[in-house]
Amino acid sequence: MLKYTTKELDLMARLMRAEALSDGDLAMLMVGNVIVNRVLVTCDLFKNIRTIQQVVYQNPGGFVAINSGLFYGASTTKEKNLAKRCLRGEYFYPATNALWFNARKNCSSTFYNQPFAGRYKSHCFYEPDRNENCY
Repeated sequence: MLKYTTKELDLMARLMRAEALSDGDLAMLMVGNVIVNRVLVTCDLFKNIRTIQQVVYQNPGGFVAINSGLFYGASTTKEKNLAKRCLRGEYFYPATNALWFNARKNCSSTFYNQPFAGRYKSHCFYEPDRNENCY
């Protein structure tokens, strides 16, 4: 379980909505897994990222949805409850170890040189190469 503030819970819920609302609750949970994973890992790109707020606003390497209208406005109780599930440690394949995702018609075998972990609806998930010792 990650420690988080009320503000971070709202940020996470809003980002989950902005990135995956069109693919439903499970997709939002998977995006939540990526957010949590980025706080927990120790590999180079994320070694100085230790809070949800740092993950949401990471630059470079952050999330494009922070520029979406869906990111703005308060999160709903339902969205916060989805975020809490991820913060409590629930994981959903293929995002179990994923640090990256994108929404594309066709998933590539790699993204930022990281291997494809799996697809859910329009979201392609990628986990770190085993040689990176992220976990």
